[in-house]
Amino acid sequence: MENKILGLHHITAIAGDAKKNFDFYSHVLGLHFIKKTVNFDDPGTYHFYFGDSIGSAGTILTFFPWGAGIPQGRRGSGMATEIGYAVPEGSLEFWQQRLDKYNVIYNKPSKRFGSRYLAFTDNDGLKLELIETNDSRTPWETDEIKADVATRGFYNITLTLTNKTATAAILTDIFGYKLVAQEANRYRYATDTVESAAIVDIVELATERRGHVANGTVHHVAFRVKDDATLMYFRDKIAAAGLNITPQIDRSYFHSLYFREPGGVLFEIATDNPGFLIDETAETLGTTLQLPPQYESHREDIEAHLVPIN
Repeated sequence: MENKILGLHHITAIAGDAKKNFDFYSHVLGLHFIKKTVNFDDPGTYHFYFGDSIGSAGTILTFFPWGAGIPQGRRGSGMATEIGYAVPEGSLEFWQQRLDKYNVIYNKPSKRFGSRYLAFTDNDGLKLELIETNDSRTPWETDEIKADVATRGFYNITLTLTNKTATAAILTDIFGYKLVAQEANRYRYATDTVESAAIVDIVELATERRGHVANGTVHHVAFRVKDDATLMYFRDKIAAAGLNITPQIDRSYFHSLYFREPGGVLFEIATDNPGFLIDETAETLGTTLQLPPQYESHREDIEAHLVPIN
């Protein structure tokens, strides 16, 4: 498994009101709130992490909740436009009833590549999909959402592009994905290095206008590698392809590289190490505000400007 991309690591999006974002994902969708920290580049803003019991790669959805009243984003070309979650076969009826209960806008279930899926938007307009599939990952359960219906982590991410060619080459020639299916203008790429969170869909829309990354949109998509050596192997490959890529950046819970692929989507490559248990136990994940060392001396001021999240 050396020098391989191991599917998706995490997906990061932008939200408005922090409390509404926390309530929607932890309560309505029943995700595990695994880390409450701050944007390392803007410590006056939260960075929320949701995932499974320990924050396994391929389950981690993160948000920058910039606050109520921020500009609304727009889905379009050059961005990730749909986040897909795996759910058990036969669970979409439960999810329809639950979304109805909380007045969430959704489309009736449909089929894609032979699987039933349910598309909906969160309170900020971020588009998500629940895809019925046989996924063996152990889910996070809540009092209202049990294992027979709970999300398992990511199924796929969808990119919308005016031309797929250059982006597809990154996926196949550098990341090791293969084109495995096509329906109309949707092209499905997958890696065989992992069993889940392994799919990237590209929707090609030649006349689609450029998207705008702001409230209710995906900020970046992170792909997974096992360690720092593999991370730097891919840095060399991406640089050799003529793309600008950052130096390694320490994000406390993983180490990262960032680059913008030719279609315009911001990609990240992130390591498994060191993980989310370096500053909290599995039982206490997400219960206290965690700050990187450079901001710890400013904790009192930072906490005074953040909305309390319990």
